[in-house]
Amino acid sequence: MPNHLIHETSPYLLQHAHNPVDWYPWGQEALARARAENKPILLSIGYSACHWCHVMERESFENEATAALMNLHYVNIKVDREERPDLDAIYMTAVQGLTGGGGWPMTVFLTPDARPFYGGTYFPPEDRGPSPGFKRVLLAISDAYQSRHDEVVKQADVVASFIRQQTVVGLPADLLSSTVLDSAVATLANQFDRAFGGFGAAPKFPQAMALDFLLRYHQASSAPTALDLVETSLRRMAAGGIYDQVGGGFHRYSVDARWLVPHFEKMLYDNALLAQVYTHGYLVTGDPLYREIATGILDYVLREMRSPGGGFFSAQDADSEGEEGAYYLWTPEQVAVAVGLADAELICSYFGVTVAGHLEGKSICTSPADRAAFAAQHGMTPPELEEKVGAVRTLLMKSRSRRVPPSTDDKILCGWNGLMLTALAEASNALGQPEYLAAAKANADFLLRELWSDGKLHRVHREHAPPLEGYLEDYAALVNGLISLYEASFELNWFIAAKEISGVMVTKFWDPTDRTFRDTALGAEALIARPKERWDNATPSGTSLACRALLRIWALTGEPTAEELARVELARSVELMADHPTGVGNMLSALHFYLGPPDEIAIIGEPAAADTRLLIDSLSRHFLPHAVIACATAGDSDAMRAIPLLADRPSLNGKATAYVCRGFTCDLPTTVPEQVLTQLGVRGPRTRTDEVSPTNGLS
Repeated sequence: MPNHLIHETSPYLLQHAHNPVDWYPWGQEALARARAENKPILLSIGYSACHWCHVMERESFENEATAALMNLHYVNIKVDREERPDLDAIYMTAVQGLTGGGGWPMTVFLTPDARPFYGGTYFPPEDRGPSPGFKRVLLAISDAYQSRHDEVVKQADVVASFIRQQTVVGLPADLLSSTVLDSAVATLANQFDRAFGGFGAAPKFPQAMALDFLLRYHQASSAPTALDLVETSLRRMAAGGIYDQVGGGFHRYSVDARWLVPHFEKMLYDNALLAQVYTHGYLVTGDPLYREIATGILDYVLREMRSPGGGFFSAQDADSEGEEGAYYLWTPEQVAVAVGLADAELICSYFGVTVAGHLEGKSICTSPADRAAFAAQHGMTPPELEEKVGAVRTLLMKSRSRRVPPSTDDKILCGWNGLMLTALAEASNALGQPEYLAAAKANADFLLRELWSDGKLHRVHREHAPPLEGYLEDYAALVNGLISLYEASFELNWFIAAKEISGVMVTKFWDPTDRTFRDTALGAEALIARPKERWDNATPSGTSLACRALLRIWALTGEPTAEELARVELARSVELMADHPTGVGNMLSALHFYLGPPDEIAIIGEPAAADTRLLIDSLSRHFLPHAVIACATAGDSDAMRAIPLLADRPSLNGKATAYVCRGFTCDLPTTVPEQVLTQLGVRGPRTRTDEVSPTNGLS
């Protein structure tokens, strides 16, 4: 018999619909039952691509005896954290406060009025080392609730108070200066793993937002240390098993410090953020490796994560056929069958495939840290090696496609799509890939058509999915994506949509009493607290995304309210940015943009005309972290009303003309691309490598 999840649309919830556990989705039916029966609530939060969520399901939730205990003593609620980040944020705060750590699967015990009093993450089925077995936990918590009820209620009061305190924000201090950025870079340098790149020890996450901030800092200040941290990390990650060397795209994180053994799930947001940082790395350095990895990521997403309508799916699972990583592992024999005996030895050596392997006799593909040295060792030139590897990747992909693939979580989340929209729009011009611009337009069309209606943005699109209202991160990520798409295409409708949605965002999420953004909209479901996430987690915080969106709108329009709200939030985050930069990398990028000051570039000319394209293309070849760019034909009154930066800008002698302004003070107009770069302070031409073909062999 299926349980109450059978009518849900979330793939994660549907995975549990046939468990013997009497699962409920979060909602009034489950909460009312808990109150009526005076039973504690067992709240389990996870997501579809979470490996240990699957493990706990197999070990405990599919076990009849364990399920019987859960059904007897608890009202059991299952939540998809990707659909309900508000619930996830509230109860993760509780678990972190109770245990000092957090993660998924998350297991939280609540009073019938939804206040947490005990929690943890993964519980093994039986006692294992210091971890108590899940059945023992179930019995102990039930006994405490029944026999020591007053203590449980007192604990719930304490935890609920702790959660509310975390959502309170202090008054801002006027401390916005470049010293905050300098302190953040120094802290990142101290936390840096100089042997393998990245920050901290295993398990190691890519930290794309911190790396992107460091690139911005370097580009503006020429700080060699910042660039060294980025390049070491980008190269090490690109050579490791965390990157899918055959099919492109990054796995979630590495269980070791060397980026070798990943947890094999692939998340849309990771790949969106990493595509951006590799694109920016290419613009800063001209290194063709970074271009190769950026296109490898985006080609993978377009191939495997795109819906027919243009939206992007959420994730691909770590497991296939019940085994983590099985889809991605190779033996020398499998490589030989795929590529032929003549090339097998070279290709096994290139990808690190050995008889011993890394996991139970099978190998995770890596690539040489120094490809030129590898080519020389095998009597080849680098272009010859590149051509060989590109051809072989196609054969390996064909062979791998015959395996049982990991499942795909096909729900489409607005915020994550907004991140990918930004990545595609930026890469389209930076990498000279018009297909990325076409995909970005199709994605924006989809999001505005399917998720934006009646002045409200919805978070989730899936067949028959209920209209769950979007969170701050959904609004802000989409606004940023639409602005990036405008700057890539100069089609005014995208900016107009961004401006409209940003206005709704401020109305719904700005708390005028506390003068801060909240993650949930006014009038949303009343929970035990109205969350405000100040930290970036796997995705940028909604507040940091909102700041970046508002600052870009301010730079294009001069709108004072946009600047004021962003400045207040930046000031609130000064201490976090200086002391904990890996947790607020996206906010650091927002502060960096604000302190720039922003470069406002207005181009007057027909966007498709040759002379206009010369100006645009000269800008697209460089990473301009402080810049906003607008373009319109002379006399386009609609564009000039929507974007005041364009107003009152005549062309010179009928030619495409650029106006470069900084802090709303402008240089003399020019028609010469080199002069535009000089006015922007671009430090000399970067060597272009557009003629170098990516070696991913995928299209």
